[in-house]
Amino acid sequence: MSNLKIYNTLARDKQTFKPMEAGKVRMYVCGMTIYDYCHIGHARMMMAFDVVFRWLKASGYDVTYVRNITDIEDKIIKRAVENGETIRELTTRFAKYMDEDTAALGILEPTLVPRATEYVPQMLALIERLEEKGLAYKAEDGDVNYAVRNFPGYGRLSGKSLDDLRAGERVDVNTGKRDPLDFVLWKASKESEPAEVKWDSKWGSGRPGWHIECSAMSCSLLGEQFDIHGGGADLQFPHHENEIAQSEGASGHALANYWLHNGFVRVDGEKMSKSLGNFFTIRDVLKSYDAEVVRFFMLRAHYRSPLNYSDVHLDDARGALTRLYTALDGVQDDGQPLDWKEAHAQRFAEAMDDDFNTPIGVAVLFDLATELNKTKSPVVARQLKGLAGVIGLLERAPQEFLQAAVGEAMGEEAIAAAIEQRAAAKKARDFALSDKIRADLLAAGIILEDKPDGSTNWRRA
Repeated sequence: MSNLKIYNTLARDKQTFKPMEAGKVRMYVCGMTIYDYCHIGHARMMMAFDVVFRWLKASGYDVTYVRNITDIEDKIIKRAVENGETIRELTTRFAKYMDEDTAALGILEPTLVPRATEYVPQMLALIERLEEKGLAYKAEDGDVNYAVRNFPGYGRLSGKSLDDLRAGERVDVNTGKRDPLDFVLWKASKESEPAEVKWDSKWGSGRPGWHIECSAMSCSLLGEQFDIHGGGADLQFPHHENEIAQSEGASGHALANYWLHNGFVRVDGEKMSKSLGNFFTIRDVLKSYDAEVVRFFMLRAHYRSPLNYSDVHLDDARGALTRLYTALDGVQDDGQPLDWKEAHAQRFAEAMDDDFNTPIGVAVLFDLATELNKTKSPVVARQLKGLAGVIGLLERAPQEFLQAAVGEAMGEEAIAAAIEQRAAAKKARDFALSDKIRADLLAAGIILEDKPDGSTNWRRA
């Protein structure tokens, strides 16, 4: 357990991991704001911390992993009103879609998945503590704000000084604030907002600000100080900076000992995001690529590095994963447990202990595949499957994946050409050729559906 080193954003250094309680790890990760389908950038974040979760468990730790759901926020309210539905209906639906997407990608369920709306009393109690300490005040517009300049050390996580922030683009023109850098803890209700987003408080009817939600949920479920806090790099500032100000301002001690942030997904050199309109939903990607291919594509990059998204990279990932499954095809493993003392396993563990270095871990898998191709050894097959399984790979029967990969690699033009050839064969009453084309397509994972009007639809298995 003591060999694990983690890059701590707060320390700007790779540090030996020492849990607060021997053998146990408490980890909080900022999850999704659920009003739309998750995109690949969201998948990258959840995948990064899935790997952290898996490796901590494989290392023998008892892990309590909390990943929240933000189910109250301006965009959620706007979308629900536009749709003519309740906020609960909207968020329940998209939470279900998120769970389906993450399950497809092999992302394990966290230990706890709290919803922000379930912790409003804890948020109010936390705001009251901040007010008592002179860190929160009610503004003329009815909002309750955090007094940033009253918290020493604001900016430690992001490396930003108050002067830099004051001169930067984040200046807020809200005249209800004493200082433009102050941020909202409790938003006063507006008449136009649905009743379901209005809670009573000593400051009047309102709803929580985004930052206070995570402080309340993490501290309620993991205690006022815990081991790991994680999220995407885009949350480092202001969200995580504000969490630190709130939580540490109330408690007087550190919130988390290690802060982890995963890198962005980039498309054509730009960060993937909804605001830029260059995002791809998980669902759209899974229409064209096997979910394990997408998982493998992500694991080939270190979680802190930028991930360059493109069909070319996904095609390459499919080919590489096919090589691993091909090595296992026809070789039965010996059914014994993974041997962590074996040389490849030791190299794999060293890579994962070095800040969860999955690219080197994947390279070890290819070394084992090379050896397996030469020896056809059941022991080598066991080591390959066992190590891959630690990070959620190679858990299917080889033929199941290989047949799917052939069909996936078959482009739409090729499928259309095969269907046209089959139609011509049927017209010529060459039913043997027609049946062969259908069978070949089925073997490649393409299912044909003949319609009464004579047309043929297809779908991937």
